Amino acid sequence: MTGTAIRYLYLVRHGEAASEESGLTEGGRRQAMLLGQRLRDIPLAAVHHGPLPRAEETARLIGDQLKNVPLRVSEVAGDYVPYTPVRDELPAESANFFLRFLAGATEEEREHGPALARQALDMFTGPVDGEEDRHELVVTHNFLVAWLVRDAMHAPRWRWLGLNHGNAALTVIRYAPGRPASVLTSNDMRHLPPELRWTGFPSEVHI
Repeated sequence: MTGTAIRYLYLVRHGEAASEESGLTEGGRRQAMLLGQRLRDIPLAAVHHGPLPRAEETARLIGDQLKNVPLRVSEVAGDYVPYTPVRDELPAESANFFLRFLAGATEEEREHGPALARQALDMFTGPVDGEEDRHELVVTHNFLVAWLVRDAMHAPRWRWLGLNHGNAALTVIRYAPGRPASVLTSNDMRHLPPELRWTGFPSEVHI
């Protein structure tokens, strides 16, 4: 993508959710507020967030810690399967595991998700036009964070699978003109106390 100024993209998975279709737990609200405090000195141009309650509440609590940064809801920042691979694309030893994981996706999700994923690349990645660098925050879900990190690393499209992101952990990608994207930090949880880290990860990877 062309552009004349640097884009800094801040990616955040929502705080710990009370349930899949509701807002945040008390711990999730603390996670969001602490992340907002960490970001308050970043000159954010906007906070984009998905439409589901757990993402909306996370964005609102982060926004409460910022100074006049607009919140923008977008289906593109929502929760969807960005790409469904076929077996031949996957490593033989893990193909069955990933295909079982994806088996629950509906036909509509398989068609709708990739279109949103392409829009996310258009909307959120690459350098920007103008003379000033742009800082943007996207409050979203695990799948989209993984999809955008995969793209920044020029990894195969299936490789969003297997990337896990903690609730309210911070990932930052830098898009500079004439250079490949750089993942500056990934899954950074230093703004969270130990008891609030690692939520959202499978139990076997808790440290």
